[in-house]
Amino acid sequence: MTGLQSLWLPILLSAVAVFIVSSLIHMFTPWHKSDYPKLSNEEKVMDAMRPLAIPPGDYFMPRPASRQDMGSSEFAEKMKRGPVVIMTVMPNGPSRMSRNLLLWFLYSAVVGLLAAYVAGCALPPGADPRRVFHFVAITAFIGYAAALWQMSIWYHRAWSTTVKATVDGLIYALATAGIFVWLWPR
Repeated sequence: MTGLQSLWLPILLSAVAVFIVSSLIHMFTPWHKSDYPKLSNEEKVMDAMRPLAIPPGDYFMPRPASRQDMGSSEFAEKMKRGPVVIMTVMPNGPSRMSRNLLLWFLYSAVVGLLAAYVAGCALPPGADPRRVFHFVAITAFIGYAAALWQMSIWYHRAWSTTVKATVDGLIYALATAGIFVWLWPR
């Protein structure tokens, strides 16, 4: 077993590496440009929604009032007539990118911590680098990518967006594992 106290440096450096790699992917490549296409009538939709003052949150419509309502012919007609929408309404104003970046870094550190915990429980100091890579990469991949598929399965998120985010997760997991191999206690 390898204690977490001896893995703090790879945990933090892997979070820094993932932060840098993800920034490069999102800022300097067109990889995610098509994830959220623009509505052809965006202004009209925004003008129609603005007076409604929908508070920030996640919404599904049409939304049945109960399980019984879900089975009613009226609700079936609403679903048929559409639109059927899942949406996230964010606060008005400029995006608070610094908050998002901080949370992303903290999330990456948590993934690194979990990968360190799993690998540390399974491997001693001086472990074979391939085994370190294996344990850390698998754990980090699960942390970065596994839950993304639920959004396409249940909420109809575009599969192309999910696949691209999964590839990102694989890249982040490989970067994390590489840092851990490099800094694993001897």
